[in-house]
Amino acid sequence: MSRRGVILHVDLTEGRIWREEIPREWEAAYLGSRGINARLLWDLLKAGVEPLSKDNVLIFGAGKLSGTGAPSSGRTTITCKSPATNLYMKVNVGGHWGTELRYAGYDHLVIHGAADKPVYLYINDTTVEIRDAGHLWGKDVRETTRAIRHEIGDEEVEVACIGQAGENLVKMAGIMCSVYNAGARGGVGAVMGSKKLKAVAVKGSGAIYLADPERYWQVARECVDGLLAESGIGGLHAYGTSGSILPLNELKCFAVYNFRGGAHPEMEKISGLALVEQGYLKRKVGCNSCIIGCHRFTVIEKGEYAGTYSGGPELETLGSLGCGCGVFDLEAILKANELCNIYGLDTISVGNVIAWAMECFERGVLTKEDTGGLDLSWGNGEAVIELVNQIAFRRGLGNLLAEGVRRAAEQVGKDSWKWAIEVKGLEQSRVDTRAAMAYALAFAVNPRGADHLHTETFAEFGLSPEARKVIADITGNEKYANPYLVEKRAEIVRWHEDCYAVTDCLGFCAFTTTALFGVTPDRMARLFSAATGIEITEEEIMKAGRRIINLEKAFNVREGATRADDRAPWRILNERSPDLPAEATVLTEEKLNQMLDKYYTLHNWDLKTSWPKKETLLELGLEDVAEELEKLGKIPS
Repeated sequence: MSRRGVILHVDLTEGRIWREEIPREWEAAYLGSRGINARLLWDLLKAGVEPLSKDNVLIFGAGKLSGTGAPSSGRTTITCKSPATNLYMKVNVGGHWGTELRYAGYDHLVIHGAADKPVYLYINDTTVEIRDAGHLWGKDVRETTRAIRHEIGDEEVEVACIGQAGENLVKMAGIMCSVYNAGARGGVGAVMGSKKLKAVAVKGSGAIYLADPERYWQVARECVDGLLAESGIGGLHAYGTSGSILPLNELKCFAVYNFRGGAHPEMEKISGLALVEQGYLKRKVGCNSCIIGCHRFTVIEKGEYAGTYSGGPELETLGSLGCGCGVFDLEAILKANELCNIYGLDTISVGNVIAWAMECFERGVLTKEDTGGLDLSWGNGEAVIELVNQIAFRRGLGNLLAEGVRRAAEQVGKDSWKWAIEVKGLEQSRVDTRAAMAYALAFAVNPRGADHLHTETFAEFGLSPEARKVIADITGNEKYANPYLVEKRAEIVRWHEDCYAVTDCLGFCAFTTTALFGVTPDRMARLFSAATGIEITEEEIMKAGRRIINLEKAFNVREGATRADDRAPWRILNERSPDLPAEATVLTEEKLNQMLDKYYTLHNWDLKTSWPKKETLLELGLEDVAEELEKLGKIPS
């Protein structure tokens, strides 16, 4: 029998450290990582807590299978209330940090309170220390990681830390693990900064025991074989996520110029192919137990930006800092990416808010007086680099942009909200959702805001035989592997969100389950059973995913969210992309509402408010959640 999971609690206000076992009933109900994080967030936080106050909690959860050697299973979920959205936030990060936490004997780490002065946490098996970090405050991510490893005297210590952006409470600051692996959305780094917590360093020497090792490795081998048989795995290894840029450009759904369009004739200049052919790609990197190796490590060896080096850039970064701002200068993008990584910034949000500022500049809403003389014309890569610096340090215009595009538009006014591409306060990731109806629905209902890392519906494009089979299995017919269709989008979204929740809980990379499809829900159920000794079926594990989705939704309902928050950006609903083919569906309020109605019906949520019904929560075993919402008057009558 495998050991019971352990939650490590650290209260930075009181300097208190304690441990507790994960309740046995939670393990089957919430699986691990993201699910148990969500349960802890619900239990530990009261409604209305200010995200940057000491009362917020920051929860790290290693994947339930992290450290076991299952393919691409070493990921970590970080959960809190977001300062960008004032709602639920989870981010998921690769690398090796979560595996090391499990080797140290812990599945979850909960940070309570806030320190009076900068500190970092050092975890070495049973030794847990709160250490002074005054000498680290002000350092970037690379410098911080290097200094902590030197101080501890171990180059293999895993470090999760913030850079200057998190210290300055930038609402798009992230937490960086293994230097270049980013848990970056929604301002989680600002929450860490508000607690004066510079880093969490972890070293473990323990083992992870499996309840049934023989059965476990048999299923893990099935997963490996399934992934290696996937038609898309070679391209993902060769070009990383940026290998999808040119196909998405051909589909007219890779957003350019602040989502004015979905394609550009010069896209090849910033593609994954260009990184390889022009010699910037120096090596391919894999996270813990990864068999794909999709991460990039790039270097500029000569010219204006000589000496630039960093992890990535990934597809989202090349889109947000590149074509989203009209920039097709690959070296300028590489430099901006490096700065985001070492300052600890979310490249998606940074690029999005800079593109918004560029459009404001073009329209005369922002002038050179507002920008401090900076020319924010489309395509100005030097301006993008300068604004990354300004955002991280809250200097000049960067102080406004550091608040995120929704707040920036509210302050600037003059209808600039119409080209602020966000939902719930989170800047939208690169998919032009006018060309992909399942993505449009998924982005609208995502509890953390408009992005793809909660419900990745890539299969709807039908770009591979495997993707078309997934859509056929969900809907009954592979003809629904068509992004322009409204029909069956709710079914596609709900299946993917359940699957994605399970993926996060177990620590798998989403590429293995919702982009490639070698790690199926059935295999995840059998792996969980063999690892924990808790027998669970495919149906039951997907129901656990749905339980987590409902709990995350309930958190937002408790914070005041309603159906009005499940929306799409104004531009997406009101301006047709000039790049879309004639046969494309034009996303409208009516079509979005049609999909929302079907989605809420599938969940048995109230159509008027979008709130989960009492019987839905009871059927999922969330009796206490239903009781609390009922007391608040937030259970539909």
